Amino acid sequence: MKITDAKVFVCSPGRNFVTLKIFTDEGIYGLGDATLNGRELAVASYLSDHLIPCLIGRDPGQTEDVWQYLYRGAYWRRGPVTMTAIAAVDMALWDIKGKALNTPVYNLLGGKSRTGVFVYGHANGRDVEETVDEVAKYKEQGYLAIRAQSGIPGLASTYGVATDKMFYEPAEKGLPPENFWSTEKYLLHVPKLFEAVRLKFGDDLHLLHDVHHRLTPIEAARLGKSLEPYHLFWLEDAVAAELQEGFRLIRKHTTTPLAVGEVFNSVWDTHILVSEQLIDYLRMTVVHGGGLTHLKKIAALAEIYHVRTGSHGATDLSPVAMAAALHFDISINN
Repeated sequence: MKITDAKVFVCSPGRNFVTLKIFTDEGIYGLGDATLNGRELAVASYLSDHLIPCLIGRDPGQTEDVWQYLYRGAYWRRGPVTMTAIAAVDMALWDIKGKALNTPVYNLLGGKSRTGVFVYGHANGRDVEETVDEVAKYKEQGYLAIRAQSGIPGLASTYGVATDKMFYEPAEKGLPPENFWSTEKYLLHVPKLFEAVRLKFGDDLHLLHDVHHRLTPIEAARLGKSLEPYHLFWLEDAVAAELQEGFRLIRKHTTTPLAVGEVFNSVWDTHILVSEQLIDYLRMTVVHGGGLTHLKKIAALAEIYHVRTGSHGATDLSPVAMAAALHFDISINN
C-alpha cells in the first residue's frame, strides 16, 4: 500500500477545525486532526507546504518511521505548529492501519486496559451560587467528576467562565482578550467555592479546578494547601509550566494532586515534571502532542514514575482528535 495524495480542510461552523485526509492506492483513507485554534492556518500551511510532499509514495503502515522522518528530517523541530501537523499525519496513518487490518486502533496499541474512559464536565457560573447550580446539572446527567469554575467578585470577567450558555472554550475567536486580574481576590474566593460545593454535594463527587496558569509557585502552593480540606481530584495548570522546576516549590507545600500539560507538545516539556514526580496527571493531547506514536511513549515514561494521564478534551479539539484520544486512553493503564 502506498500514499497517493493528501488534502487539508479548514472548516467548521463557528470553529476552525483543520482536518487532514490521506489517500492510498488501495482506496483506504485516513483522517487526522490538525486543529490549533488561533494558529490553525499556520498548521494548514505547514501540512500543505512541508509535510504532504514528504508523504507521497510512502508506506502508510510505517507509522514509526514516518513520524521520525517528519520530526528529525527538518532542522527546526518541536513547537505547537510542527507537532500538531505531525500529529495529524500520525492520526491519519493509524486510522488507515486500523481500517486495513479491520480492527480498532486500540487493539494495535495493546488492546483495552479498561472498560471505559473517565470524563468530567465543565460547571461554571458568574458566582458561587450559579456554579453550584451548574454542578447539580452535571451530577443529574450522571457525571462522576465535575470541574468547578466561578466568576471572581470585583472582577468584570474571568477566563474560563463563559459569558453565555456555550460550553467553555479554551481558545477564543478573534484577537486575544484582555482582562483585569487580582490574584488576592482569586486566592480568597476559590476555597469558598469548593466549601459551598462540598456542603451541597458531600464528599463522593470528584471535583476539579483549573487555575489557567495564573499563579506563581508560592501562590499556587498557598492555593493547593487551602483546598486540601475539599480533596480535589486535581488542581490544573497552577503555574505556567515553561519552567518545570517551579513545581518543586508547589510540591513541597501541598498534597492536592497537580495536573498540567494541555499546552505541551513534546516529551521535553514533561521530563522534569515526570521524572521528579512533581505532578500527578499529565494533560497532553493526541493532537498537540505529536500524535499517538509520540504520546504512547510519553505515557510509558509517566507510568514508570507513577504519573497518570488525563488527556485534555476541550471543545476546540475536533471529533477526529476525540476519537483518536479515546483509542489512546482506553489502551493505556495509567
